[in-house]
Amino acid sequence: MDSLPFSQASENNKLPIHQVLVRHLVSRCSLLEIGGGTGQHAEFFAEHFPGLIWQSSDVPSNIELLNLRIAHARLPNLPLAISLDVNETHWHCGSFDAVFSANCLHIISEQSVENFFAGMDKCIHKDGLLLVYGPFKYDGEFTTESNAGFDVWLKSRNPVSGVRDFEWVNKLAQDSGLTLVEDSIMPANNQLLVWSKL
Repeated sequence: MDSLPFSQASENNKLPIHQVLVRHLVSRCSLLEIGGGTGQHAEFFAEHFPGLIWQSSDVPSNIELLNLRIAHARLPNLPLAISLDVNETHWHCGSFDAVFSANCLHIISEQSVENFFAGMDKCIHKDGLLLVYGPFKYDGEFTTESNAGFDVWLKSRNPVSGVRDFEWVNKLAQDSGLTLVEDSIMPANNQLLVWSKL
């Protein structure tokens, strides 16, 4: 259906992401996706994890667009997306076995990143997982020149965005009761970070 929202980046990265997710999600029953975007990840991963309820979400202004693809997919384990703004005090989303977010932390502000992690305590079950995909800096350094250029481009569009420091992000996760269990190098200069709530 040509009228469905589409992202080439989501199309490119869904298979590499799946290779990591399959190691962690096969025994999980419910997942919250934060920043569902075009819905391509939600549709693809719901198809590949039929035993997992994939609850996508996004900011209110994107819900209608996101739900175009979700409604078209008609998958029993893929309900319509819900509105979720990480800057709200109460998310009203319930609790899940896992939370997944792709290409979100470098788009939102630093304060929003802090709010993102602050919300994890209430929306992840004990022994649950947080899985985050995107570019990161390590020890204050970009992993590639292209990521440095990407950071400049991001900031030219919105000064509050930018590639985040892994150490800062991991400290936020730790402060929210999460322990890093995997840091996978992904194609196109990205990482997939997996934390567990002990």
